[in-house]
Amino acid sequence: MLDVLLKIKDEQDQTLSFRRSCREGICGSCAMNIDGTNTLACLCKVNRDPGHVGKVAPLPHMFVVKDLVVDMANFYAQYKSIKPYLQKKEARKGTEWYQSKESRAKLDGMYECILCACCSTSCPSYWWNSDKYLGPAVLLAAYRWVIDSRDDYTAERLAQLDDSFKLYRCKTIMNCATVCPKGLNPAKAINKLKQSLHKGQPV
Repeated sequence: MLDVLLKIKDEQDQTLSFRRSCREGICGSCAMNIDGTNTLACLCKVNRDPGHVGKVAPLPHMFVVKDLVVDMANFYAQYKSIKPYLQKKEARKGTEWYQSKESRAKLDGMYECILCACCSTSCPSYWWNSDKYLGPAVLLAAYRWVIDSRDDYTAERLAQLDDSFKLYRCKTIMNCATVCPKGLNPAKAINKLKQSLHKGQPV
């Protein structure tokens, strides 16, 4: 579909606006709604059925800047709020923070997120409460850091999420897992976060 959009922009309407970069499903820039499903234009195949009329729209329930470009400011601000980086209470220079293979394996299925927002913009709870609910993508990233064995601020991270809106708006509809172009399952991570808060430690 991205090739089609580029052809339209090159040959029919040079004012058509959309984001794109890697063309390999890695950067997440070209996320949009194609035929009713949030996906990446660079990975979405064109339906060649002569009777099919394709529909391309911006990601739903987001402020539209122009054409297929949506305002991602709130989404990125929410991502920034969870402090998506390693936090240590002890400063140390010139030495790596080692991690066992078992601990590293726990991060599989989370670190691959490309922040395309396909999942968050397919979530009804995020549509209704995007100003308060962090949404599937951000909560997936939050859990990734909660269970990182190298991080020293697990308790603080969990305490920050202990809010009726930030975390508990998830109704396990599973739209997020259905549309994720990387095959991830944010709903599972959100459930693990809830369990971690209940038990007071990562699960």
